[in-house]
Amino acid sequence: MSEVVSKAAAARKASLRLANITTKEKNRALLKIASLISKNRKALLEENTKDVEEAGRLLARGKLTKAFVHRLKLSESKLQDIVRMVKSVAKLEDPVGKTLYAVELDRGLELYKISCPIGVIGAIFEARPDVLPQLSTLCLKSGNAVILKGGKEAKHSNEAFFELIRDATENSGIPSGWIQLIEARREVRELLKLDEYIDLLVPRGSKEFVKYIQANTRIPVLGHAEGVCHVYVDSKADLKRAVDVCYDAKVQYPAVCNAMETLLVHRAVAGRFLPIIAERYREAGVEIRGCDRTRKILSWIKKATEKDWRTEYLDLVISIKVVDSIDDAIEHINTYGSKHTDAIVTQDRRNALKFLSQVDSSSVMLNASTRFSDGYRYGLGAEVGISTGKIHARGPVGLDGLTTVKYLLVGHGHTVAEYLGPHAKPFTHKPLIRSWSPKVIK
Repeated sequence: MSEVVSKAAAARKASLRLANITTKEKNRALLKIASLISKNRKALLEENTKDVEEAGRLLARGKLTKAFVHRLKLSESKLQDIVRMVKSVAKLEDPVGKTLYAVELDRGLELYKISCPIGVIGAIFEARPDVLPQLSTLCLKSGNAVILKGGKEAKHSNEAFFELIRDATENSGIPSGWIQLIEARREVRELLKLDEYIDLLVPRGSKEFVKYIQANTRIPVLGHAEGVCHVYVDSKADLKRAVDVCYDAKVQYPAVCNAMETLLVHRAVAGRFLPIIAERYREAGVEIRGCDRTRKILSWIKKATEKDWRTEYLDLVISIKVVDSIDDAIEHINTYGSKHTDAIVTQDRRNALKFLSQVDSSSVMLNASTRFSDGYRYGLGAEVGISTGKIHARGPVGLDGLTTVKYLLVGHGHTVAEYLGPHAKPFTHKPLIRSWSPKVIK
């Protein structure tokens, strides 16, 4: 048995026990993780520095981008954010064991649909070391075992987080083997074949990376390939508000999937709005590319091509298009967008409702930056990723997205034969007020 299969088998075994760990036990382990991250900040930053220094050498040789190195780097404030995130997960309601449906089929024959963990999650992600504690703590709270594979560029950071989380949880009564780490690229190819042990894959990275995962496994995949996000400034927009939203959506943190890549502006306000936002962007070092109508107003910018409308820059680059109507804006987004996150800035209620209902994306926003599309900001504690699919989970995926369901039927010697034939007993199908609990079994 290879090392990867051995780790996957251990995770599967641990998942069966982890599914029945109490909320109190999970929360105690999560708080222990938060405490150890806080106490070991210096050591974690030292390990991360090793990764950043190596990435810097690769950047100098043109093998990495500045945005990539920026995503890789940890800081005191980022570690504080991670600690807060872990504590927030501990405070959230346990998603396991909820009664979603309860019905009496007949007297003494009761059916309960309850939430339960998925089982074993395979999480494959590129160089974002803060992703490892996010994924692992969400999996723990939702009762799932997890196999983690991070990018080689974050090797030292990932190993440090993994060892800390493993020690904190296994010393707190969580089943040994519930969290696993694999590191070699060849191990990923082997992991993708392990549908016997792994129930769900969550890839986080570039479009090419996610598509590779989707094309090379039979295991269900949850995630999104890219984040081509838009903000549409309507003819009835408050332009000061629009400047704030559009600046934040692009500049606040451009290297992430919920940053705006394309700005759409109604022709009625383009002449007033574009010079203002363009100056703000220029001060921030943003490269602007625009359609012909945009370039008539901003003559100094580059011409946008068809490719730009489909591009996720993940950098200080933006494409701008002037549109004739809200319908044109919606059509552009539904044609070129990635169904991730899109926003409208407007004071017109009718236009707002039209945009919110007709844009086919997992998050649609009114008068707010696309950067709000995030599990932590949504109150989910954190997120395993953002899903642009429409089956199982959509948008930022938190604890509920890591659960599935099982049906529990409690009877007293009931048989199907009683409900068949000319003298069949009728089903009552009466809703039950009570939820599932061990007390149901008397």
